[in-house]
Amino acid sequence: MKNLDIPKVNFFYEELRNRIDSKTKPLGSLGILEKIGYQIGCIQKTVLPNVDKPRCFIFAGDHGAAVEGISAYPKEVTPQMVLNFLQGGAAINVFSRQNAIDLRVVDCGVDWDFENYNVNTFISCKIRKSTSNYFEEDAMTKEELDLSLQNGIELSHQAKEDGVNLILVGEMGIGNTSSASLIYSKLENQPIRSCVGAGTGMFDDLLEKKKQLLQQAFDKHTQTSNDVMSVMKLFGGFEITTMVGTILGAANNEIPVVIDGFITTTAALCACKIAPNVKDYLIFAHQSAEFAHKKMLASMEAEPILDIGLRLGEGTGAALVYPVIVSATKFIQEMASFQSANVDESCV
Repeated sequence: MKNLDIPKVNFFYEELRNRIDSKTKPLGSLGILEKIGYQIGCIQKTVLPNVDKPRCFIFAGDHGAAVEGISAYPKEVTPQMVLNFLQGGAAINVFSRQNAIDLRVVDCGVDWDFENYNVNTFISCKIRKSTSNYFEEDAMTKEELDLSLQNGIELSHQAKEDGVNLILVGEMGIGNTSSASLIYSKLENQPIRSCVGAGTGMFDDLLEKKKQLLQQAFDKHTQTSNDVMSVMKLFGGFEITTMVGTILGAANNEIPVVIDGFITTTAALCACKIAPNVKDYLIFAHQSAEFAHKKMLASMEAEPILDIGLRLGEGTGAALVYPVIVSATKFIQEMASFQSANVDESCV
């Protein structure tokens, strides 16, 4: 992976702060909207922040470990859902159409050959068909990790060339909550059992089985370094590592990134481990119902916008908060100031 220059955002922007505070409202009364609007303005270096050209990437990949029974669904569901995305029938398609979000489906390593799809919708970044089984070996090689990260960086560079000013990230891959749980556990030195949730529907006895299986996988690799590159190489998957590259590339291009749920937050954590300044560019969409997500968000000092019990993935949470993010910029652009509205500021 090429070295990236990811500048730290200057959050001391007096002109923008004064513009926000001079609107016809009590100080801070728009809550998180003020924080988001200020963050985006600081990233874009403007008093008129704008997110009118959003692009959502769904990163898809299969996991070799899926054969071990870590998911309630067979791995064949991954290509089936990718086809559903391409045909416009999934939840993320509905929410993207609703909010005029440019949606791109990225094949990072799905065990399927996709042909004859609209190049404006489908992007092939396939490393190979599925990662390896981390119960037996590393999920990917160093060369594959580097290539997947670089693929993600290039996606952000292309988005910048296309005029995109907000990137949303989502994912699809049977077994990827297990991969994310293992990555989070290893990076943050958390007991693996406290990092495992239901994923696509592993409840009660099935959830206990999943915890036992992931404990076995974790124990097999206790001697492996907890360095972020080593951990990504060990547990995969290609959709997660490509997403890490996209987050890094977005920050390099000074584009804010909307993080969806548990798996995308794991990718964000990896990106922040590689380059701490990435954190300045992240907007966290929601706190998912996945067990460990709340703890991960707290450890990253992240303030999610929503908490409505989502655990679907696909970028659905990111798409749902997009109108909120738009509102965070629109009030700065269009709301009257005390002076322009001839309102006595002392009365508010």
